[in-house]
Amino acid sequence: MGASLSNLGANGSTIGPGLGDIPESCVACVFLYLTPPEICNLARLNRAFRGAASADSVWEAKLPPNYQDLLGLMPPERYQNLLKKDIFALLSRPVPFDDDNKVGALQEVWLDRVTGRVCMSISARAMAITGIDDRRYWNWIPTEESRFHTVAYLQQIWWFEVDGEVKFPFPADIYTLFFRLHLGRFSKRLGRRVSYHEHTHGWVIKPVRFEMSTSDGQQSSCECCLDDTEHDDTYGNHKRGYWIDYKVGEFIVSGSEPTTQVRFSMKQIDCTHSKGGLCVDSVFIIPSDLRNGKRRGIFK
Repeated sequence: MGASLSNLGANGSTIGPGLGDIPESCVACVFLYLTPPEICNLARLNRAFRGAASADSVWEAKLPPNYQDLLGLMPPERYQNLLKKDIFALLSRPVPFDDDNKVGALQEVWLDRVTGRVCMSISARAMAITGIDDRRYWNWIPTEESRFHTVAYLQQIWWFEVDGEVKFPFPADIYTLFFRLHLGRFSKRLGRRVSYHEHTHGWVIKPVRFEMSTSDGQQSSCECCLDDTEHDDTYGNHKRGYWIDYKVGEFIVSGSEPTTQVRFSMKQIDCTHSKGGLCVDSVFIIPSDLRNGKRRGIFK
């Protein structure tokens, strides 16, 4: 826009300074207080705004302090010689990674596009699941409803236990860990999503126990009946047929430790009755205030 429409008079003559006259360095100082989407929108105003929106000093402030650790999860040729703006865009997409105890990239980490804070998801395939190799009990179901494109489906079992852990250099923040679960099997028929509950049983008799602990001694636990009869006017018995986020607890990373190890589990090991008809998708670890109110079905 050059001189900008804001400094043109009625006859087209200039009447004073406009947006185009603001020094790029001043614009960059303002951008330090804006979110990445706001910066990208303002970059279209004029050359000074566009230049400030590409400044490394602006985007360095939007990246987490451990962004080099995240870059280390991918080949160097993917991020060498990139501007900080492009590094932010790269890390805003899921980055698959593994740790020393797993085989295959069964975990993902990414930056929240608005805040630049670190989020993580862990596939069911990265967890230790009792009986997972026995087709009488469990099956792997391919689906586009999971970011990992497959979920573990339980038909029937007496001893139900899912355990997992992750070791990662989380930046300082308060995080929430939760399991993403679905009662019943689902598929598409004639373009419509259909849920099947012929195997769904046993989850209302005794609660499932969720537990979480960290390497610095933080612990959290809770219990929930997965198939209770809580009613919702819009969704009916909304525990069935929907993906539900079950909150396990929160943990605090102060930044003093180079890495944090997080262990988590869900179990219902009362062998007086069988249980089945449950899909286990993944575990998410998200900054706590990013989770509040974003999706329905969080167990608190």
